[in-house]
Amino acid sequence: MSYNLLKGKRGIVFGALNDMSIAWKVAERAVEEGAIITLTNTPIAVRMGEVSELGKKLNAEIIPADATSIEDLEMVFSKSVEILGGKIDFVLHSIGMSPNVRKKRTYDDLDYDLLNKTLDISAISFHKMIQVAKKQDAIAEGGSIVALSYVAAQRTLYGYNDMADAKSMLESIARSFGYIYGREKGVRVNTISQSPTMTTAGSGVKGMDKLLDFSERMSPLGNATADECADYCITMFSDLTKKVTMQNLFHDGGFSSMGMSLRAMNQYEKSFDEYRDENGKIIYG
Repeated sequence: MSYNLLKGKRGIVFGALNDMSIAWKVAERAVEEGAIITLTNTPIAVRMGEVSELGKKLNAEIIPADATSIEDLEMVFSKSVEILGGKIDFVLHSIGMSPNVRKKRTYDDLDYDLLNKTLDISAISFHKMIQVAKKQDAIAEGGSIVALSYVAAQRTLYGYNDMADAKSMLESIARSFGYIYGREKGVRVNTISQSPTMTTAGSGVKGMDKLLDFSERMSPLGNATADECADYCITMFSDLTKKVTMQNLFHDGGFSSMGMSLRAMNQYEKSFDEYRDENGKIIYG
């Protein structure tokens, strides 16, 4: 169902790769809600992914660009303003990648050159994006910028590795730039901390299937899907959230507020079955 929440608005969606990606879902919902958009991803992602199909479906121009490159970002914003016929009302940053995770380097054995790439791609690109937009005065008064984060920015989750550091930096950038951009231009900057989601990037996290099961058992509302995250992003782009800025907004079915749920406790207790003595007491070894 469409509510015309973004009627007449212009947006840029960074990071749509295929129909598993949250950015893909956001792009679809944004157009459904009345927006016109451009899509951007790295040149190799545009060549190897399915974003061209999305562009045709949504009548959205695709701008290949490296989000870590200032020159490319300058081109994305100036070209988007030209294509869409005015200043940008909303931007989604859905970019994240860890070469250390891909190469299975553990957190206590990181390659620091790869760590720098993780931070540049997954967090510093957000700063570069906002800085370029501000210098070009490309975002309309009262515009909204959203980046996707994860609870590992605040809590240690096994296997998330140096991406946790990147997400912490991402959220800090939203607060720091949110103050400046809000004060000067009324532009909102927020992050959405989404449930673990089986996107192309998420599927590369070690033990992702077990993490999904755990968070599903822990969350009173269950895991939030990519489609539901897209709905939340739309509200953040809309005029319904004009006074929300500098926030990290948890969209995780309540997981971030939980300590232990009955469902998770029951599953945890079952794991002790093979370690009980004849009296039923747990043998801790």
